[in-house]
Amino acid sequence: MKKPLVVLLIALCLVVLASPGAQSACRDLDVARGFPRLAYAAEPDAVIQYFGHNFFQITTSKGTRIIADPLAPGMYPTPDVSPHVVTVGREHPNHNYVELARGNPIVLRGLARYGAEWNRVNTTVRDVLIYNIPIYQNGLQGALKGAAFVFDLGTLCITHLGDLSHTLTPEQLKQLGKVDVALIPIGGTFTMPPQTAREVLQQIKPKIAIPMHYRDNLFILQSFIQGLPTRRPDSDTLLVSKATLPASTEIVVLRPKGAREYW
Repeated sequence: MKKPLVVLLIALCLVVLASPGAQSACRDLDVARGFPRLAYAAEPDAVIQYFGHNFFQITTSKGTRIIADPLAPGMYPTPDVSPHVVTVGREHPNHNYVELARGNPIVLRGLARYGAEWNRVNTTVRDVLIYNIPIYQNGLQGALKGAAFVFDLGTLCITHLGDLSHTLTPEQLKQLGKVDVALIPIGGTFTMPPQTAREVLQQIKPKIAIPMHYRDNLFILQSFIQGLPTRRPDSDTLLVSKATLPASTEIVVLRPKGAREYW
């Protein structure tokens, strides 16, 4: 084969590997091993907005809007949202109030038979690969099934850990992959308490961790963040760029609208 043709073929391979369809932020691609890491732009890859409890909206750089665990009215102000997709990790009004979503979004439920069985999700919506991981949450009478969701934006890997109540198994860690941003419950009772949440941080080592499911209880929050690098912006929104992620885990405490005045 002539040298110019070989050079052209190599260049085409690199273009294919660098295309959005070939990227995976959460899992290594076998075909990409041995090639240099892609450079990332400093512009935001995602905007994460916290509406309180476990309720978030993730907006990608291409405008795809995802809401996770939508919360029924009463605890925090109900936002006006028009998502492309809704994920539900627990069948309870604090997590499954899909009626608030305007338009006709895709609804991905992590559980079937109203929580009796796991419902496996692995699908692509616009520019986002979405899959879930079976977990357990605490119930008043013992462990219940739950679901964590992973959002692979191609450049950024975000996981919503749902009502996780335990440290993760090797199989669960393998399914999660390399997490950039973890939305992590810390409240205890129905989820894991702060100390267990800190152990999970050590397991997954995200670059950013956003605590949730603690209902503005600053005692619980302080137990979780004590001694850890922490930012507390007076905002419910965080812009995240792969290029500007911290070198090691940083806690970012977002303040949802309607949070208590003593915050």
